[in-house]
This record gives sequence, structure tokens and C-alpha cells, in this order.
Amino acid sequence: MSNNKLYQAVFDPRSIALIGASSDEKKNTSRPQRYLKRHGYKGTLIPVNPARAEIFGDKAYPDVTSIPDEVDHAFVMVPAKAVPEAVRQCVAKKIPVVTVYSDGFAETGAEGRVKQLELNEIIRGSNTRLVGPNCIGLMSTQTHLALSVNAVLEKLEITPGGLAIVSQSGSMMGGLMSRGLGRGVGFSKLISVGNEADLGVGELAGLLVDDPHTQAILLFMETIRDAPHLADAARRAYEVNKPVIVYKLGRSEVGQDLAASHTGAMAGTDEAVDAFFKAHAMLRVDTLEALFELPALVQGRKPNKKHRVAAMTTTGGGAACVVDRIGTYGVDVVGPTDALVATLAQKNITINKSRITDLTLAGAKKEIYGGVLNALLASDHCDLVLAVAGSSAQFQPQIAVEPLLEADRGDKALAVFLAPHAEASLKLLAAAGVAGFRTPESCADSIRAWREWTPPAVIPTPDAKRTAAAGELLKAATGKQLNEQQACAVFGALGVPQAQVAVMSDANAKVDIGYPVVAKILSPDIAHKTDAGGVVLGIGDASQLKKAAEDIFTRVKAKHPQAKLNGILVQRMERGLAEVIVGYKRDPQVGPLVVIGVGGVLAEIYHDFAMRLAPVTPEAAAQMIEEVKGLAVIRGYRGMTKGDCAALAQAVAAFSQLAAFDDIAEAEINPLIVKKENEGVVAVDGLIVRH
Repeated sequence: MSNNKLYQAVFDPRSIALIGASSDEKKNTSRPQRYLKRHGYKGTLIPVNPARAEIFGDKAYPDVTSIPDEVDHAFVMVPAKAVPEAVRQCVAKKIPVVTVYSDGFAETGAEGRVKQLELNEIIRGSNTRLVGPNCIGLMSTQTHLALSVNAVLEKLEITPGGLAIVSQSGSMMGGLMSRGLGRGVGFSKLISVGNEADLGVGELAGLLVDDPHTQAILLFMETIRDAPHLADAARRAYEVNKPVIVYKLGRSEVGQDLAASHTGAMAGTDEAVDAFFKAHAMLRVDTLEALFELPALVQGRKPNKKHRVAAMTTTGGGAACVVDRIGTYGVDVVGPTDALVATLAQKNITINKSRITDLTLAGAKKEIYGGVLNALLASDHCDLVLAVAGSSAQFQPQIAVEPLLEADRGDKALAVFLAPHAEASLKLLAAAGVAGFRTPESCADSIRAWREWTPPAVIPTPDAKRTAAAGELLKAATGKQLNEQQACAVFGALGVPQAQVAVMSDANAKVDIGYPVVAKILSPDIAHKTDAGGVVLGIGDASQLKKAAEDIFTRVKAKHPQAKLNGILVQRMERGLAEVIVGYKRDPQVGPLVVIGVGGVLAEIYHDFAMRLAPVTPEAAAQMIEEVKGLAVIRGYRGMTKGDCAALAQAVAAFSQLAAFDDIAEAEINPLIVKKENEGVVAVDGLIVRH
């Protein structure tokens, strides 16, 4: 089915079959038909109920097969046990889209998942697409489509506008709509996706990218079920200047499975989700209010490279509430320049040079408030203007709001926080397309999201020769976990520099790689060698090496008697300025990830790392290095000797090509030693774990 036909069937159906429709107004199953009539739907309504000849003035049919005419969309409201047959009839009728309101499927557990898989099998190979099950319905203001059981449609009128909502929570769809309408925000489309057995957030968001009535796409999410479609939708939306803004639950998720690597411990679900959103230019907010307030700040724009904020206010405390919070996010709040102060002085407007331009009582004069506002908007010393209004916003909007509505914004972003409870002023701002904020928290949250917004990440093409060589090494290795020698060989094939090594089959074996060396147990069954007593550092000669090997075998066998031991890995001692952990993980929601942080056995404790979707370019890897606070020691912090950050970026990019191999669950170099600038990096440990 083409996207155009799918869009029409979902949001602009000419006829709707209401399967399980009821004539009892007290029942939820009566609501879609009543709501569609109430909100002005002009298409044909076809109730399906074997016990009724007509419902609310519309001819009823006993089943779908009895309907003589074509049907664009079916809304299923029968008990769960009857849903498969209803969907089967819809497929036979060649109905393009079936929305299943009925619950009792995957959301209930294992038995329900089996029932849901049955629905997938029924539609497989047909041209019928399914929304739900456990879906509360959808709305389109342009076509007066109120195809939902949500009680909010009983009384509330839907105001047309440019915002579209796709929600994984059915009940929250009504809550989001009522909150938005209460703020003067209008909507183009609203849709609940339910369990996403077939059509999900990504594909439906993709339809909205092409919708001429939608200017911004808002997502209320609990999880990511179809990352590829969502990524495609977000990237296309970016190209046509439609921001995709996400409020996602799950920041406090606990109980993650203990992973074999430090990376597995660091790269939790929410960190992975953040990396996914960032890679595809999606803006994530932490406050529900910001979901509606942020769009006006970013609509029609692209991310800025600079994020300087100029703040002006008529209430010092009100501005401080926002400025203090955005400061914790690392947002740079700048005061006016000397030139700007002088320009305003020529207009008999006096301002101070502090970070917050506090107009106090003088700001009560429209010409002063407006004069300062327009001067800041025209100035090249800032990239966003934060205007804070005091009590006048509630009692004298002509003073506080009119200058904001009349301001010459040009290309500059303008955020307005109204310190008092001023609903009328907020609605005036919304109607004019000015980003107005009800709370300092949502205002700061939105400015943070604006600051963190970046263009979609460049996805590099893996080096075919290197990945082919690494693939051959992976094929040759057996077992779920590779030993260190095997893992490092794979990394070397991808282009990561490796330390010189030799293998001792027993304590009496001879090696010739030069001293000092490190001795490490070589085993596919032991991920954390230090914890197992399997590492000895600073070995200076052959006799010390023999003694170290004997001790390692003794300790490891005592602690891991069942472990397979491949010998002792002897490695040339390498020294540098810093140790870095470079990790890889394939996340079940978003796919391959690469992580870097300060190396060592306690890497995950400090929670100081940078993460991206893999693979990454050397340029993206360089940005990751900048984000890790602990790596300031190799960035020349306070005159310290610089490390070879360029070589580190190249190594991270090479390592990230592990994304080419679907069977690798996680991998790690810990540590990767960074030497002085122009002296390179070298990997001295490695781990690969397969699914």
C-alpha cells in the first residue's frame, strides 16, 4: 500500500465500519459513532452489530462480509476472543486499515502475546494494516475525524492547529489534548498506537511528515519498538523543518541485567534512547508542559552551533528562576555588549551590564520593554532571547504581551516566561506563534533541549576490506565469548592499534617480546581477569614471568575451576598519558552503540562517558572525547601535556565498525592507552561477547 493511500485510510477515510457498535449511550462502544457525528464527520458510518438493524440513524449490518460497499477504515470494539474473526473478515473485505480498540493482548502477558501474534498472521501477506490492539483511537481536525472512545471528546471541542501527537498511552492522549487546548494550542492529528502489533509510532510519524497540516510532531513514548521507521521519520521531518519532540518515560528504570563488560553496565536503556534521539535530531523534554511549549521555539528552524542566551526581565526573581536552572545545564547566559548599552542610551533607555537585564519599574513602560527586546533580538552577541514578564502579564497584557507580539524576531529564537498565572497572555502568545512558558521548569527544559539539538548524525559506510577481515576472524573463533587474543585480533583487523603479545601454553614456555611485560590469563570464560587474580603487571625478566604465570594459574583455577584456560597472554608493557575505555553494545531498542570513558576497573562508577549510535565518524568520535570530563587530562587542561586525541578518535571510529556484525552483543577495549600527541594509541585488553 502506498503512503498516500495509507494516509487517506488512516486520517481521511470516506467510510468507517464500527465493529461492535452499541446503541446504549452508557457503553464505551457507542462513543465512536456518537463522537464522529458530534464533531462533524462527513463520511459514511457503518455500524456492525448482529442484534441491531440500525444504530443512531445509521443502517447496521450483522458482520463485515454483509457490507455491500467499500470500507476505508474499520474500528473493532468486540471482546478479545472475537477480534481474530473480525480482523479476518476485514482482510477478506480488503479494508486498508483496521484499528483494534479491544484489549486483552500483549499488554496482559505471555498468553496475550500469543493472541496478538495471531492478528499479525491474519494480516500477513494482505494489504490490510492494523493499529493497536489496545488502542483508544485517533483524531484528525481537518476531516472532523473523532474515531475514538476517549471521553474527552464528549464535551471538548478540538481546535485545529499545527501540532500532531502520536501516543503510546491511550489515556494520556486525551490528557495531552486537553492540556494543549487549555493553553490555546491547536492540533492537526492525534493518534494512539496501543500495542503496535503492526503500525507503530515510526510509520505513523512518517505519515505526519508528509501531512501539510502538521508543523511539529509530538511523541509520548514508553518504549521504542521500531527504531528504523522512527529514525527515518525523524530524519525526513528534520529536512522539512518539522521538529520531532519526545516525552519518554523510563529515565529511572532499574534492574538492568548484569552485563559481561563495563560498557553493558554504563549503557543503560535510557542512555541508549538518548543517543538514538540525538542521532536523529529529535528533541527530548523532561516536563510535560514543554511538549506543547517547545514547538514554537524550534518550528521552522535548524539547530544552532552557538547557544548564547540573553535574558531581560521586569522581575529579577522570576528571571533568576529560569537562569539559575539553565545554568545547571551548561547554557551560557550573556550580558549586553558595550555597543548595545550605548545604542540604547541614545534612545534614553538605560540598562546595566549584568547577565540579566533587569528593567524593574522602567519595564512597565511599553516603549522601554519593547525597545530593549528589539535591541536584543537584533544583536549578534546572543542566539536566543529570554524575556521574563512580571505581574503585568496577568493584569496589564497590553504592556507585557503586546511588545512581545509586535517584536521584530527575525531569525532569532524568543522564549517568554510569564512569572504570574497569566493564561490569557499565554493564549495570546500561542496564537502569535511565540514560545510562551507557564513555569520556569518547562522554560529551562525547553532551552536545554534547544541547546542540545543537533543535526542528524552522519552514518559512515564501514570499510569493506577491514570488516571482511574481521568477519573471517570472528568465523574462526568458537563459543559465545572470545578470549582476549581473539578479540584483540578482531579489533586490529578493524584498524585499532594493538600492543605486541605472545602466548604461553604453560608456565615454562619461553617468550621473546622484551621486558617489562604484563601477564594475563587467557580464557573465553573470564571477562574480568583482575577480579579473578589473573593479571600481573611490571614483570621484569624471565624468572619473574615464570613465577607470575604459575601464580596466575593457581589463583584462577581456585576461583574458576570450570573455566576453559587457553594459556597466559604476555603483553609488552605500554605507558601513556591516560587510559580510556572504548565499548560497544547492541541495544535491543535502538541497535548498535559505541561508548568511551575514562578507563580502569571502576569505569562505570563515575558515570562519566559519551555515547553514540554506531558506527561513528572520526569527527563524531572527537566530539565524544570532548564530552568526557575525565579526558580533560589529554585535552591539554591547564597546560597539561596533550594526548593524541586524533589517534583516539580514529581508533574509536574503527572500533565502532563492529556494528556491521549482528551477532556481537557487546565488546570492549579497557584500557586503550593514549600516548602523547602524534605518538598514537594502543589497545592492551579486549573482550567480545556474542548473542
